[in-house]
Amino acid sequence: MSKKVPEEKYKKTLSSRLEEWFYGTRDPFLDTLNMKPQKPFTEDRQTVKKRTEEKKKIFERIYDLNSNKEVRIFRVSYRVFSVLFCLFLVFMLLSAVSHLPPYGNASNPVNNEVSRRYIENGLQETGAVNIVTGMILDYRAFDTLGESHVLFIATCTVLILLRIDDKKKGYDGYKMENDRIHEPKNDVILQTVARILVPPIFIFGIYIILGGHLGPGGGFSGGAVIGAGLILYLNAFGFAKTERFFNQKTYKRLSFCALGCYCLAKSYSFFTGANHIESVIPLGTPGAILSSGLILILNICVGVVVAGTMYTFYVMFRKGGY
Repeated sequence: MSKKVPEEKYKKTLSSRLEEWFYGTRDPFLDTLNMKPQKPFTEDRQTVKKRTEEKKKIFERIYDLNSNKEVRIFRVSYRVFSVLFCLFLVFMLLSAVSHLPPYGNASNPVNNEVSRRYIENGLQETGAVNIVTGMILDYRAFDTLGESHVLFIATCTVLILLRIDDKKKGYDGYKMENDRIHEPKNDVILQTVARILVPPIFIFGIYIILGGHLGPGGGFSGGAVIGAGLILYLNAFGFAKTERFFNQKTYKRLSFCALGCYCLAKSYSFFTGANHIESVIPLGTPGAILSSGLILILNICVGVVVAGTMYTFYVMFRKGGY
C-alpha cells in the first residue's frame, strides 16, 4: 500500500506538473517572466524631423506628375492612342459614307417595299389614320418598348446618383423639412398663372395622347406636355402640395403598370402575328377614337412613362429627392 504524499510536496513532483499542463490549470509562464510597465514612447525632435522630410520626399516623388516617368509615359501613350482612335473612327465613317447609294436614286432603301407598305397598307393593317403612329406602335412597337425602358432605366440611374437617402437630410446635414426653400415663396403672380394654365395643359396633353392615332401627336409628345404641366405646378405651389397626388411611389407604380401593360399587350400582338393567328382585338372604324386596336392603349402607356420621367428628372436635379 503506497504512502499518501502531502499536497505541498506533490505539487513539486513531475506528475503534478504534467497533470496541471494536461488540464490547463496552471499558467506555464506564471512567476517565470518579469513583467514591468512599459514606459511611454517618446520620440526626439530630430527623429521626427527626419521622418517628416523622408515622407515629404516620397510623397513628392510619387505625385510629381511632371517628372514621374510612369505618368509621362501614360500621358504620351494616351495622346497617341487618342489620335489613332480618332483617325480610325474618321476612316470608318468616311468609308461607310463612300458606300452609300447616290441621293435621289430610285433603288435607295428609303424607296423600297417597306415604306411603300407603310403608306399603302398601314391604314388597313393597323387601323391608325396617322401613319407615323401606326409605324411606331405597330410595325416598330418592339423598338418603342425598348425606348420606354431606356427612359425608365435613365430615371433609375438619376435616382441612384442624386437621391438623398439619409432620412431627408441634405449634404450639409440639415433637415430638409421646409421645401419652400427650393422655389419662390408664395408668388401670387406665378400661382395665379399656374391655376389658369395647368388644367388646360393637362387636358391638352391628354388630348394629344388619346388622338395620337388620328392625327399628329402620341404618347411621347403628350407625355412631354403633361410633364411640363407637372413642373409648372411644382414651381408654383411647392413640393408639399404636389406630393399629395404625385410622389416617388406614384411614379414607380405608374411606370411599372404602364411598362407591364405595354409588354403584355405587344407580346400578345407579336405572338398572334408571328404565328398567323387572327387577333380577337378589333381594329375598329378608322377615324374613331376607339380604333386602331392596341395603339390607343400603347399611347397611354408611353405617355405615362414620359410624363413621369420628365418630372422625376426635374425633381432629382433640383432637390435630390421627392
